[in-house]
Amino acid sequence: MTTRRDFVLGSLATGLASTAPSVFAQVTNWPEMPVKIIVPFTAGNAADVLTRLVAERLQARFGQTFVVENKVGAGGMIGMDTVRTAKPDGYTIASATIGTLSINQFLYKKMSHNPETDFVPATMHWENCNVFIVRPDHPAKTLQELIAWARAKPGGANIGTAGIGTSPYLAAALFKARTGIPATTVPFAGGAQSLAALIGGNIDFSIDNVASGLALIRAGKVRPLAVSDDYRWPTLPDVPTTAEAGVKDFVLTSWGALVFPKGTPDAIVNKLSEAVQAIAADPAMQKRFMDAGAKLVGTSPARTQAFAASERVKWKEAVEISGAKLD
Repeated sequence: MTTRRDFVLGSLATGLASTAPSVFAQVTNWPEMPVKIIVPFTAGNAADVLTRLVAERLQARFGQTFVVENKVGAGGMIGMDTVRTAKPDGYTIASATIGTLSINQFLYKKMSHNPETDFVPATMHWENCNVFIVRPDHPAKTLQELIAWARAKPGGANIGTAGIGTSPYLAAALFKARTGIPATTVPFAGGAQSLAALIGGNIDFSIDNVASGLALIRAGKVRPLAVSDDYRWPTLPDVPTTAEAGVKDFVLTSWGALVFPKGTPDAIVNKLSEAVQAIAADPAMQKRFMDAGAKLVGTSPARTQAFAASERVKWKEAVEISGAKLD
């Protein structure tokens, strides 16, 4: 069976081969001037930090400046719109995410762009997963014990997540639906606030991405029960996957991709993809990303587009189950 890990990480070995003919057939001198990468979220956000790491290596590889600029607002849509309306010459790129490419169209009532048709994906460049977290003194030592505990608790459990529409928030909705536990989702401004509430005893458990919780896990301030991927997360090798923990069909991750405006020449798209795949093959860069709580990946344009499309099916269901809607 082909897993999500095979789909994403297999491209590290095969992606270059699959894109090489078009790259060599379409010679381009891009980039010949500074390239702008638009991050549609605040500086210091995980997507911003990881994008800057890639931009640093792209600059060294091409000998040209790659400037990261934050365009914040409307769940990432302002930044994405900046790229959509940019000249498709390869000098404006969006650092898109699971939210901007595969969730927002189901979450927002109105959108000024179409994530499926207004952008040309070049490559994924990072991924991470969600983790179920409890306080160290919680009686549940496994995910199944947590489910049983939540079912027995009068009034049900309180699940802390990042804000409405984020992947942890939607993961909580799916988790409640799949397990049937009585629970209330409590959205916070971000993962840091959710985990602070957990440590303070204001919620029963939290679902958040590994990057948010890793430092607290390592410090022993919280305890992980399972990760929502189809393989064990490299920095948490002793923590089972949700499937291993008895919850099937619960692979829910976060990821980022570099995309161009519609109409950008294939030669430029392929050249960026090839560069990121080469960067992803560097063990030193892999370590830098893991230290930041994510995995560095590189994929061909075709794989990136297909993966984003497959994710839309999953997250459409999650949004519908959650009932979340934003203006």
